[in-house]
Amino acid sequence: MGEPSPDAAGQPGIVPAALFALCPRCGAKGLFAGLAQFAPRCPACGLDYASFNVGDGPAAFLTMIVGAIAVIVALWLHFSLAAPIWVIFMVLVPLVGGLVVWGLRAGKAALLAAEYQRRASEAGAKDVRPE
Repeated sequence: MGEPSPDAAGQPGIVPAALFALCPRCGAKGLFAGLAQFAPRCPACGLDYASFNVGDGPAAFLTMIVGAIAVIVALWLHFSLAAPIWVIFMVLVPLVGGLVVWGLRAGKAALLAAEYQRRASEAGAKDVRPE
């Protein structure tokens, strides 16, 4: 399309921001303060993460994706390996737990980066977010 805007220098794309929990403005690490809770602001540039409304959007897709993976793994363990139920649980519990935590972090970070890059705001609000 066109030349990248000069104010986009140093900004990570949506995929790197999601995978490595990077600030969408400066690319610094430190997007999360907990397992899936955003930090109040970027430690490097001071971007206020509370001004973004990510909501529960990633959770709906994550439920379907992780649920499908869990069912496929359980059926494979049962029918291919004839694994006892306790083995299936020993495999599924950490698998589902890890996928949920990683998926929530990646999904929330991707939505926050997309909101920042597109300067999204709530309906009825001004289109340009103050920097």
